[in-house]
Parts: sequence; C-alpha cells; structure tokens
Amino acid sequence: MKVGYARTSTTDQLYGLEAQVEELTKTGCERVFTEQVSSVGHRHVLIKALEFVRDGDSLVVTKLDRLARSTQHLLEVTANLKRKGVGLVILNLGMDTSTATGQLMMTMLGAIGEFERTMMLERQREGIQRARHAGKYTGRAPTVQRQAEQVLALLKTGVSAGDVAKQLQIGRSSVYRVLRNAVAMSSCNASA
Repeated sequence: MKVGYARTSTTDQLYGLEAQVEELTKTGCERVFTEQVSSVGHRHVLIKALEFVRDGDSLVVTKLDRLARSTQHLLEVTANLKRKGVGLVILNLGMDTSTATGQLMMTMLGAIGEFERTMMLERQREGIQRARHAGKYTGRAPTVQRQAEQVLALLKTGVSAGDVAKQLQIGRSSVYRVLRNAVAMSSCNASA
C-alpha cells in the first residue's frame, strides 16, 4: 500500500498542501496524511503516518523537506521505516528506498550527514582549544550547587523557595534540589 504524507508550514500555504495531496493521489497513494505545522514543531500527524505504515508499504512524500527537518531526522525516520519493512519514496528526487539505487542514495545522504556532523564537532573542538590557549575559554557556567550555601541561608531565614529562586535567578526546582542534597548529607552524617 502506498501511504502519502503532505505538510506545509502555515495555513497560508493551503494551495501547497492541496497540490501535494493531488500529486500523492496521482501516484497511487490510497491514504494521505496531511498537516500544517512548521518542520521544527511537533508533528503529530507524521508520527501517526509512521505508526500506520506496515511491512511492504511505501511512505510517499513529494519532497524531502516535507518529511525531514535535518539529515539526522531523515536518518531516524528511514531507520524506523526500514525496521518496519517500509520503503520511502521521494517523488522529486525519483528515489525509492525499496530499490538498490534508492538504498544507495539514502546511504550516501546518511554518509554526508555523518560527515557534516563530524566536521562540525571537529571545528567546535578546535575553536575551544584556540580559546583556551588565548585564555578566553572559561568553561561551563557555575552550577547551582556552587550557590548552595546562599540557597540554604535564605531558606533558614524563612524566605520561600520561589522567592529564593527569584532572588538568586535560578529555577525553583534547583532550590529544592539543593535542599534535598542538604537533607541527604545531614542524614548520612547523622547515621555515620
């Protein structure tokens, strides 16, 4: 069974959605899932489409950018489809992962994505190293645990957890974490 997925970013692109549905229907899709959401938004309908497809089916999209937000996301989706025995067809690329050529193209896209990620991490490490040598890299910002004494002192004076959080510009959950750690430490010291 061919299952289509169509997406536009906004409701203003209604014609784009209709055009995708028409193209998917012409290629033989028996069911078409549609949604209007940004590629970075949570895509409930895409998840439903991925759950719907079964072994032997093909998920069909008009363009790659309608399906995946990044190379990493594409690789995750295709790995999920492959585990289920589902092919992926991208109409504008003429790519079908149920064929040897389609699998080769997907492998190449994956390799390029992995290469891009590796190069980005390498540049990041080099930049941090240069900044360290120049004395500009200060590392991670201080954690809330370094403010534990201040948190506990304010709590002892009767200041509420919410007010402590506002005053020290930290999250309320961090105040409670400091308090839990202090209680755990005092109970360990008492039992020792």
